[in-house]
Amino acid sequence: MGDAGDNLDLEEDGGSEGSAPKKASGIGGLLPNLLKFIAIGLGALIFIVTVAVITFTVMSKGGGNAQTAVADPTSPYMPKRPEYANYTLIGQVTTRTSDKIVTNVTVEIILQYDLNNAAAAAELTSKQYDLRDFVRQYFSGKFAADLTPENELRLKNEIREILNTRILDTAKVRNVLFIKLDVMEMP
Repeated sequence: MGDAGDNLDLEEDGGSEGSAPKKASGIGGLLPNLLKFIAIGLGALIFIVTVAVITFTVMSKGGGNAQTAVADPTSPYMPKRPEYANYTLIGQVTTRTSDKIVTNVTVEIILQYDLNNAAAAAELTSKQYDLRDFVRQYFSGKFAADLTPENELRLKNEIREILNTRILDTAKVRNVLFIKLDVMEMP
């Protein structure tokens, strides 16, 4: 009987040992769960940073410097500005503008044409007086407000187009330069 009693006591005490372990309570039970969430958060953070770095590398074409490189002006791959011959025989022209108030304009123009184009040089020289008359008529048809520095590019383009389409036959003016463009209201 002593043996049977011992078995009974063991079963009562032993039954609790053989069953599922009890969950730890307090801080000891929170620590494993807290570490699990920290590990998941760190893993997600590492994944996001990795994807961002890879995406940036692909978008910046190989991971080089993402800034735009400025070309060296002495580089042989930079296109050179074309060289032109200059026609300067028009000289200085002074005329009145179309304003009601007496306003004079004094202009000196250089016409640029293709370098080594002997035919253009000959045509420009043969039409020297026609060009001078054109410049006088062109500026006498303008108002002083049209002759401001803000309008210079438009004026140059207009002069070039008129010369190339109406006055010159074979020569082509490539650029117009103003050496002098003075507008003066007279008293």
